[in-house]
Amino acid sequence: MPVVTLDDIRAADQLLEGVARRTPMEHNRALSERAGAEVYLKCENLQRAGSFKIRGAYTRISRLSADEKARGVVAASAGNHAQGVALAAQMLGIDARIYMPLGAPMPKLAATRGYGATVEQLGTTLEECLAAAKTWAEESGATLIHPFDHPDIVAGQGTCGLEIVEQCPDVRTIIVSTGGGGLLSGVAIAAKALKPDVRVIGVQAEQAAAYPLSLRRGEPTLFENMATMADGIAVGLPGQVTFPIVRDEVDRVETVSENGLSRAALFLLERAKLVVEPAGAAAVARLIEAREQLWDGPVVAILSGGNIDPLLMLRIIRHGMTAGGRYLTVKVRVPDRPGSLARLLMDCAEADANVIDVEHLRTSDTLEVYDVDISVQLETKGPAHCEDVLRALRAKGYALLRP
Repeated sequence: MPVVTLDDIRAADQLLEGVARRTPMEHNRALSERAGAEVYLKCENLQRAGSFKIRGAYTRISRLSADEKARGVVAASAGNHAQGVALAAQMLGIDARIYMPLGAPMPKLAATRGYGATVEQLGTTLEECLAAAKTWAEESGATLIHPFDHPDIVAGQGTCGLEIVEQCPDVRTIIVSTGGGGLLSGVAIAAKALKPDVRVIGVQAEQAAAYPLSLRRGEPTLFENMATMADGIAVGLPGQVTFPIVRDEVDRVETVSENGLSRAALFLLERAKLVVEPAGAAAVARLIEAREQLWDGPVVAILSGGNIDPLLMLRIIRHGMTAGGRYLTVKVRVPDRPGSLARLLMDCAEADANVIDVEHLRTSDTLEVYDVDISVQLETKGPAHCEDVLRALRAKGYALLRP
């Protein structure tokens, strides 16, 4: 028998009545056209505290004994679990201490403190913060609220799966952004218990893909040297509770690139008017990157979180636009005389490309005395427009150099 059952998830659902929001399910036409199936977005980015984490955190903390509650709780998190624990503890009148990595997004830090938790920052990974949290739990008597590796956490996250089946009874495929596997495990148990033929797919960032590695080796295996913008799913080691559930209940775990994550976040902002952090957009990134794949629909992609630093959002917009072919850098060699730059800019304008930046290079051993290299960064309408711009400049006689 699994450590978490449908009855456990239903009990958690009753416990969360009036605590967690029943987040909306939004149909997305553009993604449906790409996937060749109807695609719906489960908007956990609109959940209380900005992610699904309140579901598991409240379920776990509310079930502590009176003595355990009096000693407080401690947690480790890159941000979303921190906010879920802090909010749940505040609602239940319990002291909370949270360990977060150095470099954690400022909005997540501020929100966690705003819910009344004490925040300590150290290290650069979740594993380092977990070690510190375990030490504090041993020294203080506080209860460690693990971000994913506990049956109550899995049961709480599984309530999202109940809602998906209720809101989309015909669902055939569920795609889940995955870090430690708490949400993936809970959704898989709930959905497959109610609809045995549903397919559940986990998605991880390529540069933090602990599950594909662990599944190949048959046991939780540390993924070293993680480097991803998706801090919310940057978990290097699957849990002892979640790993066997993912192994037995999940159809497969796939990966997406950093370009895919930024393109998905930008797509959701532009086309769905939804603010979603890179980790929360991993499921949509999988749909975007698998352009030739025909999906078994209806498909539900979970947007697992929307807590994003505005500065990171600016970077993601630029990164996503570059990955999507919306920026083009053109480098040309022209005579160094009055009017050469003006003519180049006019020709770019005639090609309907907006100039963002211009750079002159006059000192190079490959340049003739009276030549200059000009690098122009352009804003375009996409990959096809980039090719149109390049053709137009070649037709006007420009010698295009590699940027």
